[in-house]
Amino acid sequence: MSDFEAIADRVEIEALRGEFTDAGMQRDYERLAGLFTEDGVWRIVPVDLEFAGRDTIREAVARLQKQWEYFVQTAHLGSLVIDGDTATGRAYVTEFGRLYDGRSHFNCSIYHDRYRRTPDGWRFAERSYEMRYRDETPLPGEGNSPEV
Repeated sequence: MSDFEAIADRVEIEALRGEFTDAGMQRDYERLAGLFTEDGVWRIVPVDLEFAGRDTIREAVARLQKQWEYFVQTAHLGSLVIDGDTATGRAYVTEFGRLYDGRSHFNCSIYHDRYRRTPDGWRFAERSYEMRYRDETPLPGEGNSPEV
């Protein structure tokens, strides 16, 4: 593999991670689910949830997002190791928001990822969410989420 190909793979995987955050923030569930391989798995470890396959992931994220009055996620670069047509990596995440039931939420978390090259480009084969810090102090601000 040339240096150019290795750089291109890194850029494409970083874009994939950015698309995940953007799709979630924009409540674009179809786009978010399409970032996974057909047999991809999304895990939310702190609450023991696992969703396998694009249809299940799309339905799950739609159901989960409907609970939020507003939700903000920012992702930060982490590690990335590419091995041919597969890769592993981590992305660091900061999130906050308020649920419709009035509870607030702030956390710092890590996504542990496995990626696979597909004919449509790099996709998540597995994305596992690990929370490192959580705070439920009421948020005093106001939010505005896109229509569900």
